[in-house]
Amino acid sequence: EVQLVESGGGLVQPGGSLRLSCAASGFSFGSVAMKWVRQAPGKGPEWVAIINVGGVTRYTDSVKGRFTISRDNAANTLSLQMNSLKPEDTAVYYCAFANDYRRGQGTQVTVSS
Repeated sequence: EVQLVESGGGLVQPGGSLRLSCAASGFSFGSVAMKWVRQAPGKGPEWVAIINVGGVTRYTDSVKGRFTISRDNAANTLSLQMNSLKPEDTAVYYCAFANDYRRGQGTQVTVSS
């Protein structure tokens, strides 16, 4: 059974940092491109960052220079380091397969003073 389990969300002040993790199981993690997607209240899903099998990354413009996506294939883990957080980063963050609809249950990130 394919499973994606996110963790690491929480409440942080503007300018703060959080690190999200995603534990993957049930498939060959190292052979699949992965992404982080977020969904803010009342809005549609937005892709945040993508990492391919070779470790090449892309970011949506609003997070460039602040977020870093990475993967540890030995540990079957996808991560998202988020720095200089802004209130507009508030959303539920999902770990997902880059090329299909499957994603985890999400973790809430709230940026507020």
